Parts: sequence; structure tokens; C-alpha cells
Amino acid sequence: MDTIKPGSAADRAAGEKAEQAITTLIAKRDKARRQTEAEQAREDLWAESVRRHNAKLEAEEARSRLAWARHLRTVYAARMEEYEQLVQELEGTEPKGAA
Repeated sequence: MDTIKPGSAADRAAGEKAEQAITTLIAKRDKARRQTEAEQAREDLWAESVRRHNAKLEAEEARSRLAWARHLRTVYAARMEEYEQLVQELEGTEPKGAA
């Protein structure tokens, strides 16, 4: 087994090699961490965008339902007036409000 004497050129080379390996490992992990954080940030932005879009769709749907309900109320009121007139005609009575 070869032994490396402390302070020798081989010892210094081994130390530099180990230091380079550590530096490379740190750089790789830092790059991976940054990519993971960037991906998480993109996912968070996307999720927020989806939430805002869904909220907008829900608001539009609510306005649409309200408009439809108002329309139906008008239609039903008109049909009710027609029905009341028909009933009064069939009963032979005068419609309400007629003089």
C-alpha cells in the first residue's frame, strides 16, 4: 500500500482533488436546489393563475344565472297575465283592471 507523506506534493494533490470534488458536489446540489425552487415558483404562479381564472369563470357563471333568472321571471309574469285573462274569459268574468 502506498503511503502519502503529509505535506508532500502527492498529499497536496490529493487535497486539491478532494476540494475540487467537494466544490463540484456543492455546485451540483446548489443548481438542483435552484431548479427545484424555480419549478416550485412556476407551479405556485400557475396555481394562482388557475385560481384567478376559475374565480373569473364562477363570477361570469353567477352573472349569467342571475340574468337568466330575471329573464324567466319576466317570461313567467307575462305568461301568468295571459293565463289569468284566459281563466277570466272562460269564467265569463271581466279581467282585473278592466272597466
